[in-house]
Amino acid sequence: MARKATPPKKPPRRAPAAELTRAGRIPARRPKAPGARPPRPWSAAEVEEAFRRFRVADPEPKGELAHVNPYTLLVAVVLSAQATDAGVNKATRPLFAQVDTPAKMLTLGEERLRDAIKTIGLYRNKAKNVIELSRRLVAEHGGEVPRDRAALEALPGVGRKTANVVLNIAFGEPTIAVDTHIFRVGNRTGLAPGLTPFEVEMALETVVPEPYKRHAHHWLILHGRYTCIARKPLCERCLINDLCRWPGKSAGPTP
Repeated sequence: MARKATPPKKPPRRAPAAELTRAGRIPARRPKAPGARPPRPWSAAEVEEAFRRFRVADPEPKGELAHVNPYTLLVAVVLSAQATDAGVNKATRPLFAQVDTPAKMLTLGEERLRDAIKTIGLYRNKAKNVIELSRRLVAEHGGEVPRDRAALEALPGVGRKTANVVLNIAFGEPTIAVDTHIFRVGNRTGLAPGLTPFEVEMALETVVPEPYKRHAHHWLILHGRYTCIARKPLCERCLINDLCRWPGKSAGPTP
């Protein structure tokens, strides 16, 4: 009897862009209307004025992740991936009261660390990364957090954004860590448009005046978190409303 021919296998389904966006593989970008002109770039004077206003409103901005030293900051930032700062702080405040060095973390062990951070999303994988990065810090850096981007990014669970946060907050480097808030602010306002977080970071590195770079990361993330929010930005209280290029903005603060 003749054997039936096996039908060819269907090619693997390619996920549509919307699914890739939800998965975090590409940033969400709203398609431009046909024939739409790109917004007029900010002038150097406008950028200077925007950051002058941010500095007047908040001269010494601070990060919102609780930490007691560079090591606990590094751990907190690793744990904050796809989690809120408030949720991370709730778990880490009691943890860092007892465990504030890589050696102490290794003594605690992965199982007890998992129990301490189980309220944080992806806690199992994060616990594994924290234990391994702690081991590497002890073995390769004398138990200290390196003040070097390449060395930081070589640690488990540490990418460019995490390295930038640590370099900025722990060591005072003028780095700009682009998270979802800064990515949104850069693109929505037209201050630093880009298709990827790295493009936005490079744009900000170019346009932000040197005297403001030390705190630019905090000013922009706080602006995105509390004013230029995702669903319905609070344009009526925005410090830079008159400078913003977003066509959907509403009236700004009354002088």
